[in-house]
Amino acid sequence: MSDLLFVYGALRKGASNDWRMKGARWLGAAEVPGILVKIDWYPGLVLEGVTPVKGEVYEIGPELLKELDEFEGVGLEDDRNGEYHRIRAEVNLAGDLTTVWIYEWLKGTADYEVVESGDWLSVAEPGL
Repeated sequence: MSDLLFVYGALRKGASNDWRMKGARWLGAAEVPGILVKIDWYPGLVLEGVTPVKGEVYEIGPELLKELDEFEGVGLEDDRNGEYHRIRAEVNLAGDLTTVWIYEWLKGTADYEVVESGDWLSVAEPGL
């Protein structure tokens, strides 16, 4: 059984951790309304707001989803605990609303720089 996942930061094509998506099937570019913030070398997405946040949708299997949960710190008791959770949301994929998994940032936007363009690749340093 496979799942659909929307990625908007370091997992996107051309970003520092795109290699983690090996074995996933790219379905296309997509957008979701929200607020994108710069945490450090990676972003966080808060699903509030109206800025179109750019990303990509992939079809992935359960093993890769488990690996990505570990990478994002979801369900782990470590120093990242509480940064992200994985939730279902609708994104615009090729003009259609599509239900996907998204890693949502849980620590708000107040202490972080907002990425006004909604596009992490437009502000990430090369390789990040």
